[in-house]
Amino acid sequence: MRKFSFIITLACIIPVLFSAGTKMDQAQEQQGDFVPLFNGRNLDGWVNVNGAPETYTVRDNMIVTSGIPHGILRTEKQYQNYILELEWRHTVEGGNSGLFIHSDPMPAVGRPFSRAVEVQILDGNGGDIFPIHGATMTPWKPHPGGWVRSLPLENRNHPAGQWNHYRVESLDGMIILSVNGREVNRGYHANPRKGYICLEAEGSEAHFRNIRIMELPGETPPASVVADIAQDFRQLYNGNDLREWEVAPGSEGHWTPEGWILNYDGKSRAEVKDLWTKEEFGDFHLIADWRLTGEPVIRELPVVLPDGSYAMNPDGERLTIPVGDAGDSGIYIRGSTRSQFNIWSWPVGSGEIYGYRNDMNMPASVRKGATPLLNADNPAGQWNRFEIIVTGNRVTCILNGKTVIDDAELPGMPGKGPVGLQHHGDPVQFANIYIKEL
Repeated sequence: MRKFSFIITLACIIPVLFSAGTKMDQAQEQQGDFVPLFNGRNLDGWVNVNGAPETYTVRDNMIVTSGIPHGILRTEKQYQNYILELEWRHTVEGGNSGLFIHSDPMPAVGRPFSRAVEVQILDGNGGDIFPIHGATMTPWKPHPGGWVRSLPLENRNHPAGQWNHYRVESLDGMIILSVNGREVNRGYHANPRKGYICLEAEGSEAHFRNIRIMELPGETPPASVVADIAQDFRQLYNGNDLREWEVAPGSEGHWTPEGWILNYDGKSRAEVKDLWTKEEFGDFHLIADWRLTGEPVIRELPVVLPDGSYAMNPDGERLTIPVGDAGDSGIYIRGSTRSQFNIWSWPVGSGEIYGYRNDMNMPASVRKGATPLLNADNPAGQWNRFEIIVTGNRVTCILNGKTVIDDAELPGMPGKGPVGLQHHGDPVQFANIYIKEL
């Protein structure tokens, strides 16, 4: 009986594998030639998404990642169906890196890495395939821990210091990995199934060379399974230091780079405690992730009405309600502390433009426009993402995908100036700070 059961199992599996292989073979019959993704001389064709210039360099026909800070180097172009080959090696035992495919162009909220499918490059036991930060995939066999992670049949990696060869075949959401000449892993139903190709920096030096790709034919996929399209944002914080920012004497050791996170302890002793960019900007689209790291303390905080006024109790005093207060900070635009998008725990929500909402000399329409339409904050301690769009004297603020300030007018706002991160005496962290000038 057991022998008969085994034969039935094989009879079920072999047609599936044969069908998948046949589909890939048919695509390869129509294939073109391999073309290099790396020219061996410089990083033309690649984009440093979130690292310092020294994080990704070229030497001896290799792309070298220092591993610091954590982040990604991506292709300029998106890819869908293809055969990708590359060689890699680690320089230290236990070294970690990765190959991302079908990637978004920017990191996920509060993360140094993008939504993608990762093909792991790990010294000692690499070759896992798994989705990260919102991507999805079906492993080719159940993971013993129940994870959505496809484990290789065997470990074929050479030890640190020696070169390894990866061949990744991608076809309509199916992924096949061969390591050093033998197929070891598969994944199915990847979403996204079209996107950027990335090399990962994850704490240790790694080398890549002989990166080439052969694109395969395929139908244009629906937008729902395609990664986001790059929009020419550039980073304002490189993860290694504050070379893009003015650090006033007395702020050293308080505004501190901690890899991809920019940490502030709330205790600067500088005369100007806020942190400002060296560069000035006019019209722009700014992206910044943030989280308040203080332990929430229950405090009575004011209730702000939709028109920007304060709710009052029967005694004529401001109405307050108990709220877990985790601290206060904000983002300034165009060099003006008045043009501040609040980061705080008030019930009205973050994104409020305090300097305009609270100015009784401003028209009612301006005060109303500077008041959040809704509270879109994540719970204290979790990451949030601001998108601030500035055109002329009008601003829009999107918080966690929801519009909280909609084309508000800010009369008298300077036409140009630096971006600032606010000191308010409380600890706060920022990450993934990007800008696109309009």
